[in-house]
Amino acid sequence: MARQDQFLDVIDRDEAERRFHAAMDLSPRGSESIALDAALGRVLSATVMSRIDVPAFDRSNFDGYAVRAEDTIGATELQPGSIRLLPERIEAGRLPESEVQPGEAVVIATGGMMPRGADAVIMVEFADEESGCVRVSRSVSAGTGISFAGTDISVGEVVLRAGTILTSRETGVLAAIGETEVEVFRKPSVAIFSTGNEIIAPGDPPRAAAVYDSNSRVLADAVLEAGGDPWFGGIIRDDACRLRDAVTRALADFDMVLLSGGTSKGEGDLCYRVVRELQNPGIVVHGVALKPGKPLCISVTDGIPVIVLPGFPTSAIFTFHEFVAPVIRRLAGRSPAPTETVTAELAVQVNSEVGRTEYLLAALIPSSQGLRAFPMGKGSGSVTTFSRADGFIAIPRHTEILAAGEQVQVQLQGKGLQLAELVVIGSHCMGLDFLLTELQRRGITSKLLTLGSTAGLMAAKRDECDLAGIHLLDPGSGQYNTPWITDTLDLLPGYRRAQGIIFRRGDLRFEGCSVPQLTETLRTNPDVRMVNRNVGSGTRILIDRLLAGVRPAGYAIQPGNHAAVVAAIAQHRADWGIAIAHAAETAGLAFEPLQDEQFDFVIPRARKHRPAVQAFCELLKHPEIQTRLKQLGLSPVR
Repeated sequence: MARQDQFLDVIDRDEAERRFHAAMDLSPRGSESIALDAALGRVLSATVMSRIDVPAFDRSNFDGYAVRAEDTIGATELQPGSIRLLPERIEAGRLPESEVQPGEAVVIATGGMMPRGADAVIMVEFADEESGCVRVSRSVSAGTGISFAGTDISVGEVVLRAGTILTSRETGVLAAIGETEVEVFRKPSVAIFSTGNEIIAPGDPPRAAAVYDSNSRVLADAVLEAGGDPWFGGIIRDDACRLRDAVTRALADFDMVLLSGGTSKGEGDLCYRVVRELQNPGIVVHGVALKPGKPLCISVTDGIPVIVLPGFPTSAIFTFHEFVAPVIRRLAGRSPAPTETVTAELAVQVNSEVGRTEYLLAALIPSSQGLRAFPMGKGSGSVTTFSRADGFIAIPRHTEILAAGEQVQVQLQGKGLQLAELVVIGSHCMGLDFLLTELQRRGITSKLLTLGSTAGLMAAKRDECDLAGIHLLDPGSGQYNTPWITDTLDLLPGYRRAQGIIFRRGDLRFEGCSVPQLTETLRTNPDVRMVNRNVGSGTRILIDRLLAGVRPAGYAIQPGNHAAVVAAIAQHRADWGIAIAHAAETAGLAFEPLQDEQFDFVIPRARKHRPAVQAFCELLKHPEIQTRLKQLGLSPVR
């Protein structure tokens, strides 16, 4: 098969959905009777009508005395009425033996069955027993204090309608009418397979060029959320026979089959080649004008969908929620998931690819002008971006640019928007991670956007965050951070951390050299490859000062944190970089110190009195926290 034949037809999102839905029966997959104690979260397939009255008898609403209302007429605190007290005491759950005659009363407990003849209840607070009588200090009308039979639910009344999702409220109602079993739609069963030689299961030892399988976990839980019943069939290597056999067996036992990976044009991708063998009707979509998610492949065979989702996590999750989750909900008898959008101002300009609808994940940050949307552009391979985003912006396929400051609609993920109490934008640091974790233990939620020191400083100036973590070196003065503080900002001293050149132990090009010798090697040896840092980070300023205008091999590689620098060197993709001491030590790399840098926090003055900001400031000063920071190799500034 020629590689260019793999994509049948790249179509727009709506046409892809139309073809998918037209190729299958979207009605629920039958019903089943289950025990009430297993019904939570299930969907009723039949309307429930009560077979009893609730309450089933006239009952007292409180402790008191069952009386005839006419016997209390005229009773007041100054002139209480006296009614003869019968010897019976009616407890809840016991049939009354007495019949209340004119001028008589009987003691009754809350929930007790009203005796014949009584038509009201006097609360115990308004009555006193005295010499075989009860003296009442308040008159009541007929019906006072009584819940009459059938006033809550009556025989034959519709209690719950088909299509209702059973929460604890509904299961409580079913229990109240005596039901022990309930008819619900059967959950559509979904088989899930991850594919690819590079995939390993969580818990397996890590190995080079391998990635842990996160897709199967997130897809299985997303199937559950949509009302389906997931089954994970394991990881299938790039073996067409094994994959074909797995799909064939799954088609015999499940209502849907999900394959993760193997949808694009790569010669090693087997999913498409196996799925294209399916018939009746077979593949209905292969290629959607979406970003992420273009290589989505949808097939239906004898009414059973077989869907090949992209392998990259964000692409897989997006295409699942756009195309698969709505179908699972319908097969499970559920209504479409509600969507909620908010209006926000785009924080930065965004360029989009014309011809594809783009879903841009975004974090929502409150500012004095309203919500600001910050794109979270880590790409379709990011595992964490989807979970940390508040929602996404749909960029139409013919839109090339969204300008900074433009009003955009952000579709929220999940139900409602829970804004963090503390918003931090700026540079990443393990010390900051530790501090925010400690705040979380104290009940204060936070959101951290690691966009670099410069971006954090600008966000603080625009009042878009509560704190900005920065370590910016002023080349002229040699000072960290203070030269950038304006009259609208306050500087909260943080801690010092050692920055230095890192390299693999035993590398004779660097081992045993002084900093001047190292610097000369880094600048002049063409065989030495570096890993840089992102523009706007404090470390990048230090690197550029060290190199003094030289651009060695690897200079264009600019990851956004110390961990990525360490990984590049440990995996021999680079020979040296600049990072903090703790990151190098954790990876077993050599570290040659250059200078201590100051990692501080910038606070917009308009936000300094917010409770979450004050809590962070107090936390940073706490002796125990300062001790913990020192254990991380950081030196708190007192």
